[in-house]
Amino acid sequence: MLIRAFVVAVALSWYLPAAAQNKLRTVATFSILGNLTAEVAGDLADVAVLVGADIDAHTYQPRPADARSLAEARVLVSNGLGFEGWIDRLAKAAPFKGRAIVATAGVPTLEAAPTPGHNHAHGPDPHCWQDVGRVRQYVANIAMGLAEADPANAAHYRDRAEAFDRRLADLDTWVKQEIAKVPAEKRKAITGHDSFRYFAAAYGVQFKSPRGYNTGSEPSAKDVAVLIRQVREQGIKALFVENMTNPGLIDQVARESGGIVGPRLYSDALSGPDGPAPTYEKMMRHNVTALVAGMLKN
Repeated sequence: MLIRAFVVAVALSWYLPAAAQNKLRTVATFSILGNLTAEVAGDLADVAVLVGADIDAHTYQPRPADARSLAEARVLVSNGLGFEGWIDRLAKAAPFKGRAIVATAGVPTLEAAPTPGHNHAHGPDPHCWQDVGRVRQYVANIAMGLAEADPANAAHYRDRAEAFDRRLADLDTWVKQEIAKVPAEKRKAITGHDSFRYFAAAYGVQFKSPRGYNTGSEPSAKDVAVLIRQVREQGIKALFVENMTNPGLIDQVARESGGIVGPRLYSDALSGPDGPAPTYEKMMRHNVTALVAGMLKN
């Protein structure tokens, strides 16, 4: 028995490293995409994330370790639409020679709202993941790309994507049902930057923000004053700070308008594993629950 146990242990010690080496080495640009990719890939891929939890991908500065990760990867999953302005340079520098998946391929986009004095606001808004319906296309794109990179396991990726898609369809229905609890005239909220336009279009909520969609931009004093006046005149109480945004601006709007700052929202990044939004599905449920509670106070 002891000899047999020893033989099994030795066999496992040889098998486990080989199994790990056979996993599809995949890099996702930021935490939300990392979670979506891991859900589709399951245990057949090793998914590394460049921009982790609670970190802003807009202003991220790649590190040498990121180039090494890309050089060793067989798959790169990015959002596209200019969200990761640094990814093309990084992929070239690595260099990356694998299969590139752009998650927003074929996803209908909205034009970014113009922000006075900031040219970056022109073009498509990249925050498509704030609409669960559009994320279903993300998942289909990821599954197709993984299958092309790893044809032997195409059925695995397809099956997991289909199961994930069913959960997302249920999530989309739940979001609509929750938002419907708020009277239409009360569906208004203030956020730190303009990253919820897809949510607004899909679920009928009006969002206002002192910033454009890029967190690196700064609003003028005039823009902030206009927003404060709107909040006062419309009686908006639901004010929110996103997880990677400096809360000072929203705190100022709240002080001068009589608004109430609600729980932190997760717009461009997930929380850490111990936070309220460690996965995309939990992020959406957290955000919707916080928004509904806040808007009902309007």
